[in-house]
Amino acid sequence: MKILSKIIGLITVFLISANSFAQIKNEKSATIKIFGNGNTCKNILEAAGNVKKVSSVRWNMDTKIAEISYDSSKTNMDEILTRIALAGFDNEKFLAPDDAYAKLDSSCRYKRDLKPVSKTSKANSTVKNNDEHSMMGHSQMDMSKKDMSQLEPVFKSYFSLKDAFIKSDAGLTSSNAKELLDAVASVDMSKLKSDEHSTWMNVMKDIEAGAKSITQIKDINKQREAFAKLSEKVYSLAKVTKLSSPVYYQHCPMFNKGEGANWLSMDSTIKNPYYGSQMISCGSTAETVYNK
Repeated sequence: MKILSKIIGLITVFLISANSFAQIKNEKSATIKIFGNGNTCKNILEAAGNVKKVSSVRWNMDTKIAEISYDSSKTNMDEILTRIALAGFDNEKFLAPDDAYAKLDSSCRYKRDLKPVSKTSKANSTVKNNDEHSMMGHSQMDMSKKDMSQLEPVFKSYFSLKDAFIKSDAGLTSSNAKELLDAVASVDMSKLKSDEHSTWMNVMKDIEAGAKSITQIKDINKQREAFAKLSEKVYSLAKVTKLSSPVYYQHCPMFNKGEGANWLSMDSTIKNPYYGSQMISCGSTAETVYNK
């Protein structure tokens, strides 16, 4: 009877699992290594990745291999693996934030064998700024090294790029956009806090794409269009980043045929990067972002 019960139990588990996967439409599947330890880990890890009729994760705690199936019209591997990383589990694509890992039960913690990819040579690059007034403003950006060591180069490079647009210098904007690309590459995601990590995962590719676009475009007006989109992503990042000085989210109502565009500045005085000297004071401060 015991053997029969076990067989019935196994069949039931198989049918439930098969039914779960069958409910997923536009299905794509993949396997990937995810680090964890024990049954507690398995339950938390799978719960982080599973979304009814959208994604299903089955993790083998012996091999550390996860079988992932998902509806490609509703999600993708990056989104699933990001959720799992935010739950505290390193995987081959994303590392868990340190504070998320620390929250795991001691029985669930694992040896963190994966090392973050960090381009130290790029991390040490100097952010250039030829605008003396802006340099004074940037020096006031006293971000906490503990909280901002990874994101500080991104913000500094963004402000340098903004200053180049104020000067309407296409060559300088291209050069400063390259520095922003370097700053993005230098970020060690494993050292970001959970909210920063989640937002960074959402905006990183767009910031990178926007900066790359600016380096490739020679027309200053086209560069500004890319900068407007990039600025919205940096704004999202600023909203979850601890700053010891306020950042001003400013708005130009004239740009893009009257649709308007925004930018971020360390200076409360309006200096419009979308028109430069043509309409330097056009605009207003829409919001002061200050996360202590």
